[in-house]
Amino acid sequence: MDIGLILGAGDGLTLDQTIAKTQAAERDGFATVWVPNIFAHDALTVLALAGRETKRIELGTAVVPTYPRHPHSMAQQAATANAAAGGRVVLGLGRSHQVVIESMFGLEYDRPISRMREYVSIVRALADEGAVAHAGKSYNVNAPLTLPDGKPLKIMVGALMPKMLELCGELCDGTLTWMTGPKHIASSIVPVMRAAADGAKRVMPRVVCSLPVCVTDNVDAARAFAAKQFEIYGTLPVYRACLDAEGAAGPEDISLIGTEDQVREGLQRVVDSGASDFYGAIFPEDGKSAESYSRSYDFLKSLGGKM
Repeated sequence: MDIGLILGAGDGLTLDQTIAKTQAAERDGFATVWVPNIFAHDALTVLALAGRETKRIELGTAVVPTYPRHPHSMAQQAATANAAAGGRVVLGLGRSHQVVIESMFGLEYDRPISRMREYVSIVRALADEGAVAHAGKSYNVNAPLTLPDGKPLKIMVGALMPKMLELCGELCDGTLTWMTGPKHIASSIVPVMRAAADGAKRVMPRVVCSLPVCVTDNVDAARAFAAKQFEIYGTLPVYRACLDAEGAAGPEDISLIGTEDQVREGLQRVVDSGASDFYGAIFPEDGKSAESYSRSYDFLKSLGGKM
């Protein structure tokens, strides 16, 4: 299982700091760095810049919401970032949440599964073939995309429930999970994707797991902070369903918290679940301790990018 990090997830980093931390992650042997696209820097722009300053590390978005961007625009930007990084970009897409798309952005949150299927098909055709002719219920796109320095683009979707996981198995290079533990991955994610991939005569795509990580001796304090910091995920329907499937009362119950040995045991459970990748969302035990953050980073670094 490859080991990576997520950067820029509400951590207050400047653009220069994010790029510097990506360079450090590459030097320190991490396999991947993932950047969210929420309400801060544009993730694909960050990856294009980071790609020019790194040589080896895989760079992914986790994730870019589809509703605000036309699929041709998404394909164009992703392909450009991928060219800048020499083919190391993974385009992680997601539908986001109804409260974000409708209440915050003022867009209609309609047909999430069928719309995503069309979206991925369009982006894939543009990235792989340089043109698309698509007539669907959500999109009608007839356009080229010509990049003389274009590279093959990996596409993943943030998927946790069966229909979206089937889409990933049929069309994508993998799924990106968040706030989902090893029990749910083993019982409800890996089998669905494998069956869909087998049905489409494809190799099993990657299953990328992400969880909060805090290496600490002060477990009670870290659990209390995680409960508060990640509280929203216990209220959003899809994450609530995943927590329930895990038998977790809240995000603190599936976060990897404890000593180095305890967190290693948690990571081994992720390996055993069938996940191909893991990226840690490191958080300090009290939300501000640099020593706590460094201990967690150093532990993940010690794994050498593999588990």
